Amino acid sequence: MLALSSRWKRGGMAGKDESAGDARAQPRRQARGQQRIELILHAAAAVFARDGYDSATTNAIAAEAGISPGSLYQYFKNKGDIAHALAEHYALKLTALRGEVFATDRVVDTSLPELVDTVLGPLMAFNLAHPGFKAIFSRTDMPAGLREAVAPIQASIHQSVAHLLGLVLSDHQPADVARIATVVIQLVRGMVPLITDATGAERDALMAELRSVLLSYVRQQLS
Repeated sequence: MLALSSRWKRGGMAGKDESAGDARAQPRRQARGQQRIELILHAAAAVFARDGYDSATTNAIAAEAGISPGSLYQYFKNKGDIAHALAEHYALKLTALRGEVFATDRVVDTSLPELVDTVLGPLMAFNLAHPGFKAIFSRTDMPAGLREAVAPIQASIHQSVAHLLGLVLSDHQPADVARIATVVIQLVRGMVPLITDATGAERDALMAELRSVLLSYVRQQLS
């Protein structure tokens, strides 16, 4: 009985050591899991940009990430789930950009052309730096699941644009400003794929055309 008791005690101590080891390993597993999620999202952005959201598959995303489909399914259940996570990822990045680009003090002593440049430049730069962004945010015929994923950030962008326009169009009713903001956003969304797909002088020319259209439209609302 004494020998059995001694072995049990040694086993009990080993169990405590294993528990302590598990506790120490947990942060490492969480860090690896987060790295794997970021890898999948980066791959999804590349596949969405290359193939479009509709044609993209989880197998293609897994291949782009260099992992098996089974590994991908440990973190995401389907393509829509990945799109939701990617939308949240972009939303975090856009939060910082929104605070910088849509700051109210930019309207004070700023001409309308300068204001358009201040907002349009960084927004287009964001699209160019994140090619997957246009695949899920710039399309107008979103599937229901994707529409649900991007709705919060689209609402936030609309609110920010309407806020700036409301300062410029101070004599307009809020409902009118909201409608004008919708038109402005749709004009930009419609041009984003053309601008990001172009290069060099053609991209610059398309940017200039978009700037001209936006200025003309907003000035018309001021008259």
